[in-house]
Amino acid sequence: MPLPFRLRQRRPAVFAAVLGLSVAALVVPATQAASGAGIDQLVSSLTGADGKTYSVTNHLDRQLANTATSGAKRKEWLLVWAGDENIADTAVKTVKGLPGGLSVDLGGLGKTVTDALPGPDFLAVIDATKGSPSYGKVVNTVTVGPLVENEPHHMQYIWHKGDKIYAGGLFSAATYVFDVKKLPEVSISGISLPTQTLGGSVPDAYWVLKDGTAYGTYMGGPVVPGPYIYPNGKTAIGNGFAGSPGEVVHFDQQGKVLTQAPAATGQSEDASQCLDLPTTVTTTCANPHGIQVREDLNRMVTSDYAEPRNIILDPVKAPSPFLRRPTVRIWDISDRNHPRVTSVDYLPKGPRSNPDDPLRNENRAVMETTVTNLPNHKGAFAETMSGGAIFYTPDITAPQPKWREVFDDTTAAAALGSSQFPAGNDGGGWVQTSLDDKYLYHAVIGRPAGIYGASDPGSPGYVVSLNIEKLLASGNNPKVSIDTADEITGGGNESDAPTIAGIQKIDGGPHWGTLDNFTLGSDGYYHETDQTTRIATSNYFVARTGIDGNHKVCIVNSNPKTGSLSLDASFRDENEGTPCVDFNRVSWPHGKLGNAKPHSELFVVADADLK
Repeated sequence: MPLPFRLRQRRPAVFAAVLGLSVAALVVPATQAASGAGIDQLVSSLTGADGKTYSVTNHLDRQLANTATSGAKRKEWLLVWAGDENIADTAVKTVKGLPGGLSVDLGGLGKTVTDALPGPDFLAVIDATKGSPSYGKVVNTVTVGPLVENEPHHMQYIWHKGDKIYAGGLFSAATYVFDVKKLPEVSISGISLPTQTLGGSVPDAYWVLKDGTAYGTYMGGPVVPGPYIYPNGKTAIGNGFAGSPGEVVHFDQQGKVLTQAPAATGQSEDASQCLDLPTTVTTTCANPHGIQVREDLNRMVTSDYAEPRNIILDPVKAPSPFLRRPTVRIWDISDRNHPRVTSVDYLPKGPRSNPDDPLRNENRAVMETTVTNLPNHKGAFAETMSGGAIFYTPDITAPQPKWREVFDDTTAAAALGSSQFPAGNDGGGWVQTSLDDKYLYHAVIGRPAGIYGASDPGSPGYVVSLNIEKLLASGNNPKVSIDTADEITGGGNESDAPTIAGIQKIDGGPHWGTLDNFTLGSDGYYHETDQTTRIATSNYFVARTGIDGNHKVCIVNSNPKTGSLSLDASFRDENEGTPCVDFNRVSWPHGKLGNAKPHSELFVVADADLK
């Protein structure tokens, strides 16, 4: 589980005891440069609020960089925020075999001692220029230091020219701010440490505003148990780091905290659906995870996922399904620096909800939300990871938005020929509307067979695009509602129900994704577009929850006219020659540090190449 910053520094000693190693053996250099010539190391650093130096080190493959940037064609890049895999990740399956010995056989795990120890986390810079001779190759790895064990998690959902990149560390409770205007080189603009966000912990996702500042969701509670007074004068009594209630943080472009806004309203929420451990004085489901914004409507939507510290470690499972949340919060952001929760909405249960197994009820564990984009649309969607369903409300400006289930993931699984009953718990993740509001894209990790007994067939991993034009055209009076048994696998019976436009099976657990919002113009420069022709996905969740993935990053082609999807087989791993870039490898530009865990990604273009 995540630990307070001051305690996290002691974690290597715990690892040492488990592995039978001396603490001294755990000292890993901030960077282990690849042997031989050809790697340019470029360092950017700053002083954090604690007076210490924080830096990023570019490890630029000179030959690849020259290949990537040569010729007349300008470049597009895929940036992937990735964590170094170590023994605390790979030992999860072994530890699940307890009771038994705590010793871990490094050789049996196929790990060298160096590979087993915490190494630097990094931002990978991959050539994403279609047709480039270095397409799919890692041109640069930008390591962060001195913090290790950040467990790199999410960045913002989409990047626009001039934006900084905001990237969170799930375990370190740090937010990094990167400057990418000179890609493939990256520099650091700021860092926010846990001592600067005492009102919340466990940063998750970010949304960059038009003025370049950003909101970030901090899923966990105040760092110290007890009362915390927020800048707006409200007080919350939390149950500690990675507990409840969480908050939203407003950052400037250097990572300075402008304000911390409580996700809890101060009123007790439904105790029958919201459980906090230890119990809080005021019951709350406020653990914001996903976040999206409509600035023109002065509204922000966040989704409550779970009380993080009670689900982060396997094999110690959460003692109650009600630690996973069924709620979505709408915020008024008329005053950008003082966001205010206007409604806490409980998603409805669906036709397969079971009181004997509430963890898989359709409304359980609301991971992500996405807003519509066009001025004539005011709706938003939300999806559930345990529940495996998608919900919609037509108007986020309404005092009490009404949500309804509009799609069950079981329908998508059936389209792939899978009968995944018992349904639910399929690992639904990323959800995003196309910028022209025609399609809704959704990534699903899938579930291994046999979890619920020999008859459980499991469910596949995939990315699906849903046509939502008729649903949005229904205005404030949508008809679709998944409320009958046949609609679970067959889709909504109503005429405005979302329909599958395209689906691409992806083995290995696609959890996250991002849209390519750029097109190369006739003038030789990139321009932003609302036509989605590519989607990038990453196959990794959080290893220490027991849900890992195969650590591959894939590109899926999307037809903006039909919504059809297909795997980009030309985006290939430079070592294996197979589709998708594999982050399980021996060597990186920053050295032989072994496997890495890619959690989130963004398509980005250097300032000089974008108009």
